[in-house]
Amino acid sequence: MERMFNPPHPGKILRDALGDISVTDAARKLHVSRTTLSRILNCAAGVSADMSLRLSAALGTHESLWYELQMSYDMWQASRKKRPRIERFDVAA
Repeated sequence: MERMFNPPHPGKILRDALGDISVTDAARKLHVSRTTLSRILNCAAGVSADMSLRLSAALGTHESLWYELQMSYDMWQASRKKRPRIERFDVAA
């Protein structure tokens, strides 16, 4: 998957996708706590593989869409952090 330039947190996209559905109703239909869903919507938690499957079933999207959005966001955030120089492993083929 090609990395997007500064992708949004999936919670921001999900908030738009939910439209007028309340957090309480959406959480109930997803069979998760309101707190769990609220943390995702407020970009304080990520979308797990399990949540991606739940969201896909509820919204009619591809099963991995939400997980891939999270991965793109996480990879972009990680790429922005300063890291030490990493040496390659000498692995015999």
